[in-house]
Amino acid sequence: MAQPDQKKFFENLSGAGKAIAVLTSGGDAQGMNAAVRAVVRVGIYVGAKVYFIHEGYQGLVDGGENIEEAKWESVSSMLQVGGTVIGSARCKEFRTHEGRRAAAQNLVLRGITNLCVIGGDGSLTGANLFREEWSGLLDELVQQGKINRESAEKYSHLNIVGMVGSIDNDFCGTDMTIGTDSALHRIIEVVDAIVTTAQSHQRTFVLEVMGRHCGYLALVSALACGADWMFIPEMPPADGWEEQMCTKLSQNRARKKRLNIIIVSEGAIDTSNKPITSEHIKNLVVKCLGFDTRVTILGHVQRGGTPSAFDRILASRMGVEAVLALLEASADTPACVVSLCGNQAVRLPLMECVQMTQEVQKAMDERRFEEAVRLRGRSFENNLNTYKLLAHRKPQSELPISSFNVAVLNVGAPAAGMNAAVRSAVRVGITEGHKIFAVNDGFEGFAKGQIKEIKWGDVGGWTGQGGSLLGTKRTLPAKHLEKIAEQMKANKINALLVIGGFEAFECLLQLTEARSRYEEFCIPMCVLPATISNNVPGTDLSIGADTSVNAIVQTCDRIKQSASGTKRRVFIIETMGGYCGYLASVGGLAAGADAAYIFEEPFDIRDLQANVEHLTAKMKTSIQRGLVLRNENSNENYTTDFIYQLYSEEGKGVFDCRKNVLGHMQQGGAPSPFDRNFGTKIAAKAMLWISRKLKETYRKDEGRVFANTDDTACLLGMRRRAFVFQPVVDLKNETDFVHRIPKEQWWLKLRPLMKILAKYKTSLDVSESGQLEHVVRHRRPEESEGVPA
Repeated sequence: MAQPDQKKFFENLSGAGKAIAVLTSGGDAQGMNAAVRAVVRVGIYVGAKVYFIHEGYQGLVDGGENIEEAKWESVSSMLQVGGTVIGSARCKEFRTHEGRRAAAQNLVLRGITNLCVIGGDGSLTGANLFREEWSGLLDELVQQGKINRESAEKYSHLNIVGMVGSIDNDFCGTDMTIGTDSALHRIIEVVDAIVTTAQSHQRTFVLEVMGRHCGYLALVSALACGADWMFIPEMPPADGWEEQMCTKLSQNRARKKRLNIIIVSEGAIDTSNKPITSEHIKNLVVKCLGFDTRVTILGHVQRGGTPSAFDRILASRMGVEAVLALLEASADTPACVVSLCGNQAVRLPLMECVQMTQEVQKAMDERRFEEAVRLRGRSFENNLNTYKLLAHRKPQSELPISSFNVAVLNVGAPAAGMNAAVRSAVRVGITEGHKIFAVNDGFEGFAKGQIKEIKWGDVGGWTGQGGSLLGTKRTLPAKHLEKIAEQMKANKINALLVIGGFEAFECLLQLTEARSRYEEFCIPMCVLPATISNNVPGTDLSIGADTSVNAIVQTCDRIKQSASGTKRRVFIIETMGGYCGYLASVGGLAAGADAAYIFEEPFDIRDLQANVEHLTAKMKTSIQRGLVLRNENSNENYTTDFIYQLYSEEGKGVFDCRKNVLGHMQQGGAPSPFDRNFGTKIAAKAMLWISRKLKETYRKDEGRVFANTDDTACLLGMRRRAFVFQPVVDLKNETDFVHRIPKEQWWLKLRPLMKILAKYKTSLDVSESGQLEHVVRHRRPEESEGVPA
């Protein structure tokens, strides 16, 4: 890792005289185009020549027109397109020595010695073999007279960098592969549509999703939709599962649940290694229960459609890191794969990742399923543990005996995923033996006594609902402390879980400070960040922000599409977020914006003028449209109207302008798979923490809970690679209370990427890049995954 005083900047790296080729191979995945776009633009930005290889390895073997030099404009309009524009193909010839020799000849003739491969483990293993054989292949080509000795010496080694594009998320070493999040979007869209029809008819639906060897899609979609039962290859059900499943389905019907959803991974097996098919499950339900049961096999729908915002950002970040890795590679650098760990792009030795991925399969074949789950990594293991916590309701007799009452409430503006968090908290709390009380309308409702016990069945079907079903208000408790304390006493509340935005953080601070006056607040309290603005201190991500970014990006896609008929148009779009520029910045990166104005990065009239000049130059190329985002509070004088009028005036005769204020549409409707999952997992962790704190702070002699230390009032946030409980009083120093934002924000590091990809010369600190890490085999005790999972 570079020392702080030895900062390394991207602009100091030169690609002059280098040639980079990019290919996509194996099954297609949404987001591959975003990765290709990033490689091409960053490669050109540093002065390298960049080539497309069409039709994957087949194009590499065939050569000719399949290897084409890419221009900046060649990748315009690719960001929002699913699949891979440069094509992918299975290639038998590349598996032969002769095929690889032909491929080597095609590269040497164009002076290409840097290859970026976007594909699955098979594609990456093939690339590594190609690299190992490279010098031998060149010797053979010299002997055959197909290249001269000078060329062989000049291009004596091949650098390989891989990016994993696979909807199954079946590659070890990365938290997420390109395409997985988009595939989950497709699955959840189908589930949401099925829910409405199934409720109309009291039906059972069996949904089969992809994943021949990996159950990730089935596991996460089961978590995200609250499925009744799930089958994955990594967890064959115990003998007698047929009876257990049918009992559970009939119990759910008896509780007035009008639909049942069962999710099956295509590779699901039982303990005897026999496949469990969707048809078999359907026949079983019909035979044992007589329920009206339908099967839906999603198939290639999961690979299709436009990539999600998460996949566009992931692929763009990986593409930048891949070019960086190629520029820094030498003859002794092993082939590496760019992966995501938490919020960090890291480089890992390609073959270490491939070997670990093969070890998972070996463990599965040898029926060592627990080992296979552990090898899959933190993300998979965490999801599976959360699923086990929530999936099966235990009979009352099996629950631990607890006399504790826990209250759950929402505070601040509604955010998609809040309901998934409440559902998870309620069910995990009940499993822990507590009584859970729901508070309506935040602390205002608390003061008025709008509190009632909430049961397991009351939160059924909540994961897919947007907004806040409990009701939420921005009111802070300071005005109503006495009444809230009275209600806590009357309802014997022993712990508090607050789910909300910046106000929720402030509420917990006020309650903590009031502990000296009101003993009722001397209880364990936890806040979960849930706000589209993503402006809560102590966490990199908040529940609801992903849904909001997706809503912004979908709108930007439509707006850009409307310009394809009317050339030379610039759109100025205002996003929400208060003083926090997260939505404008991350939305801008995912939508391919030319500029994003935010409060955290002050700008003046000279910057606005430079942007207008940049867009004027752009209109002379074949890309004749522009997209500019502005955060609502980025500057009190340079308003959206002012910027619109300035651009309109300065762009006269070159381009015309349109403006859009996105408004409350950004709250996003139904939550994205990421937010459902993030809310579900983070709330489960919070409730387990509350259980632990209740036991630690219970005073037997007095028969009550008493907690007044800082570490009993915490915010649970996701920081870099881990989930962390942080005392709210400790977070005060990290907060700018005037503007309601954290003093330091990790996503500001992404802003230069947006500028580079929009062809601005800018400074990018790459000090954190460059170190080749190793695949972590055993999870560290306090670490959890930092990305959707």
